[in-house]
Amino acid sequence: MKAAKQLKLGLSLRGGGYHAAAWRHPDVPLDAERSVAHYVRVAQTAERGKFDMIFLADALGVRKSGNDFNQLSLSGTPFRFEPVTILSALAMVTQRIGLVATASTSYHEPYHVARLFGSLDLICGGRAGWNVVTSIAAAEAQNFSRDAHFGVEDRYARAREFVEVVFGLWNSWDEKPFTNDRSAERFFDPGKLHRLDHKGDYYAVRGPLNLPPLPQRRPVISQAGASDAGQDLAAATADIVFSAQQTIEGAQAFYRSVKDRTVSHGRSPEAVKLMPGLLPIVGRTQAEAEDKHGALQALIDPKLGLSLIEAMVGDLSGYPVDGPVPVKELLADQTTAPSIAKALQQMSQDKGFTIRQLWESVALGRGHGIVVGTPETIADHMQYWMEAEAADGFNIVPSHLPVAIDDFVDLVVPELQRRGLFRTDYEGETFRDHLGAPL
Repeated sequence: MKAAKQLKLGLSLRGGGYHAAAWRHPDVPLDAERSVAHYVRVAQTAERGKFDMIFLADALGVRKSGNDFNQLSLSGTPFRFEPVTILSALAMVTQRIGLVATASTSYHEPYHVARLFGSLDLICGGRAGWNVVTSIAAAEAQNFSRDAHFGVEDRYARAREFVEVVFGLWNSWDEKPFTNDRSAERFFDPGKLHRLDHKGDYYAVRGPLNLPPLPQRRPVISQAGASDAGQDLAAATADIVFSAQQTIEGAQAFYRSVKDRTVSHGRSPEAVKLMPGLLPIVGRTQAEAEDKHGALQALIDPKLGLSLIEAMVGDLSGYPVDGPVPVKELLADQTTAPSIAKALQQMSQDKGFTIRQLWESVALGRGHGIVVGTPETIADHMQYWMEAEAADGFNIVPSHLPVAIDDFVDLVVPELQRRGLFRTDYEGETFRDHLGAPL
């Protein structure tokens, strides 16, 4: 009999948490963004909860335009660790959980990325994953001697070839190349080491990679692009796809689109796990969950709230914060993230949001789904989305750390396990093993 499908779970580890004012919460360490001990504590809790992976988003710059450091100073997240470096440290204090880091194809070279993630896979014994991105923030281009990013089509064409080269470098060795015999003439069979000799439209890479064979042969690949080009790249190369979905209808459409594209690339639809972001606020009762939610939202300074929505709907500082959102008048001159601006306009109209309610929505979820409730309520939501083919699992984006991951592991995970929706122990030894992502 076919085993019942189970959820996959990732933890998106972000210093003090995803809530824009998390750093002001009394249970969040003030040094969370820069404390290795804090990262260790959170990672070990996620592993205790049998999560598939820890995921580190990244940006190659401070994501604020110009030199508006006054605005930036309202946020607790102006910086972040280089992700492969911190994951190498976490590899030493965890045993089974996957370790996924972001690296941009726009501002790295394929050999660098192949070596970075190959080294991480060796360090952690087969638990590494690479989140493939093409970079979107203007500040990143300006840190790499460019005034602007490559065009969208060019970015994804480069990314496709970039991934091809990295895969080729990871395949530098055939199986079992070492003699493992001190009396033998040679340390390894030279016929089992191969140059890549790649010459393409964007890259020329000789190879081979100067690492031994990797425990997973190829680290797990994740991707988060929602555009047609991004979905095609994911369908061709990824094992995991992250997304930001707030409605089940939108999530179902995205799920089917990616799965269909995966089949068109000659892969099984089960080869790619779709894991939308989810921000759960957990209470033993509904009232307790709502109290936690309210306490977080009360930490948002109005200046911070206005700054969170300015890039998407314009400067609303001249309007009463408890009045309606005047998005229509502002969109005509708004050129930053027009798709997000349109979505926020529609949401504000549909829900009758005030300006304060709009920034509260953005501050908490950052575009991801939000559930405030009991362990049973949150498990119901996750089960419904999986059974409705809107998700294969979720990338948990915690509101504030370490509190939110403690609550989820101690309260929600046991409920998922009781329903048979989540593992009680890891399967196999590598990330690929327990993710269920064979090569």
